[in-house]
Amino acid sequence: MIAELTARPGPKKYVLFDVDGTLIDAVDNQRRMWGEWARRHGLEPEEVHRVALRTRPVETFAEVAPERDPAECLALLHELEDEDVRSGVYAAFDGAAGLLEALPPRSWALVTSNYEHRVRGRFARTGLPVPEVVVDAAAVAEGKPSPVPYLLAAVRLGAEPRDCLVIEDAPSGVLSGLRAGMTVWGVNAPVAVEGVHRHFASLGEAADAVLAFVGAPSAPGPASKG
Repeated sequence: MIAELTARPGPKKYVLFDVDGTLIDAVDNQRRMWGEWARRHGLEPEEVHRVALRTRPVETFAEVAPERDPAECLALLHELEDEDVRSGVYAAFDGAAGLLEALPPRSWALVTSNYEHRVRGRFARTGLPVPEVVVDAAAVAEGKPSPVPYLLAAVRLGAEPRDCLVIEDAPSGVLSGLRAGMTVWGVNAPVAVEGVHRHFASLGEAADAVLAFVGAPSAPGPASKG
C-alpha cells in the first residue's frame, strides 16, 4: 500500500506526532474505559489496565479474557471510547496548541493507534488543529511497533524517513519510529524511553526544538499555551 501512494512535494523537514500521551492527556480516560470494560466482563480493572498499557487491544483481550469473542470485546471497547469522545474530560498537553499552530502547513502529521474520528472529536474539544495527513488504526494492517504507520505518514507527506522527526511518549511508538529510520524524540515522561535520540520532560519543553527542526520560528506567547 505504501509503494502505491504518490509522494507530493513539500517542506524539507517534517514532524510526525503520536496523539494519546503526546498531544492529548488521556491517561485517566484510558483507565476509566478499561475499568468499565473490565467490570462488564467480571474482571479486575487494575489488572486489565496494567495489561492494556503494554499491549494492543486484541492482545489485551487474548491475555485477560482468552475465552471471549475478540470481536465482541473490541465492539464494547469502541463503544466506550466513542462515548468518551462525547462526554469524557481530558485536555491537550501544555504547549500543544501553540506548537501545532506554529508549524508550516504540510510539515506535520498525526500517527495514532486510535481512529481518526475520535482524534478529530478530541481535537475539536481541546482546540487543536488537525493536519491534512492523519494515519490511524484503519490505515494500516500493522500497528506500532511496526514501522509501517510512520512510513505511511512520510509517504503521504512526500517525505524521506531521514527527514522526519517523530514525537512519542511510549516505547512501542518510539520503536516504530526508530524502525522507520527516523529521528525520535521522547516527551511527557520523567525518564527517557530507551532508544530516543533526545528526551524532554514535557511537550512544552520540546516545542522550540521541534520548530527549529523544521526551520519555523518559535511559537509566540507562553510555552503553556494549549
